[in-house]
Amino acid sequence: MKQFYKSKSLLRLSFLFAVLFSVISVLNSCKDDNEDEFTDHIVQFEAKINVNGPTPAPSTPPTVNFKAVVTQIGTSPETTFDPTGLIWTSGDQFINSSQSQLNLAANAVLPYSDSELVVNIYVDGELAKTNKVTGSGEQNVSTFYSFLEL
Repeated sequence: MKQFYKSKSLLRLSFLFAVLFSVISVLNSCKDDNEDEFTDHIVQFEAKINVNGPTPAPSTPPTVNFKAVVTQIGTSPETTFDPTGLIWTSGDQFINSSQSQLNLAANAVLPYSDSELVVNIYVDGELAKTNKVTGSGEQNVSTFYSFLEL
């Protein structure tokens, strides 16, 4: 009789552990999973030409111009042909980090061997990536920024 009583208690105890384990598993799987994996950022693209010429400056201003600026957010490229001025900016854009990668490329005609073509990507108001090329004639420069941490 004692052995029957022990096996009955052992069965109840096993059943209690199984129920307790099931309840803990269900509660654990139902945790609040509303934390977004991706966040929004304010991004600005900038391309600029620094004309570093000879001293004294020539009487006729040199020809300096952008030919094209290309931005790409995720898989969506956008090209601006022949922007005017020495600085081109995209303005602030709200971009979700799910877009993964940002690309910026610029092409310009520079007048002097010391002239620079610079591209910058700003994320949340801070300079995230920059690249530049120095030289005369037609020059190209590009940079990228990835939201993914490798």
